[in-house]
Amino acid sequence: MIREKLTSAMKDAMRAKAESATTTIRMINAAIKQKDIDVARPRGDQQISDDEVLNLLQSLIKSRRESIQMYKQGGRQDLVDKEEAEIAVIAQFLPKQMSEEETKAAVRELAASLGASSVKDMGKVMGALKTKYAGQLDMGKASAIVKQVLTGN
Repeated sequence: MIREKLTSAMKDAMRAKAESATTTIRMINAAIKQKDIDVARPRGDQQISDDEVLNLLQSLIKSRRESIQMYKQGGRQDLVDKEEAEIAVIAQFLPKQMSEEETKAAVRELAASLGASSVKDMGKVMGALKTKYAGQLDMGKASAIVKQVLTGN
């Protein structure tokens, strides 16, 4: 499903002569194809799953946010703007992001269903979050929330 959205968006961007969007979507497609080769084929699949694509998109956004921090430190506003534009294009292919309150509720629900009661169970909860809510939340922020919920703060 996501692959079809990408194909459609690519065609639209090319028709509109939106160079930045076209370049970003091509980069996304290249990253997905590389994952297909590196991950899916060795395990016998032709393609990675939609959940894996969502996780890939999240990681692309994360790497751009890290780049933005470095570019800001280096005083390169032109590159900051470029990375922010790429984030905007990538984000349109992700499902609606969960708010902090929605994330807390999901973490509490998963912790209760898994019987997680301490920080030792953090990996179990994070794994379940990543599976159940792929692409819907920032795993870095979710990690802090999981730790907060499991410590009772």
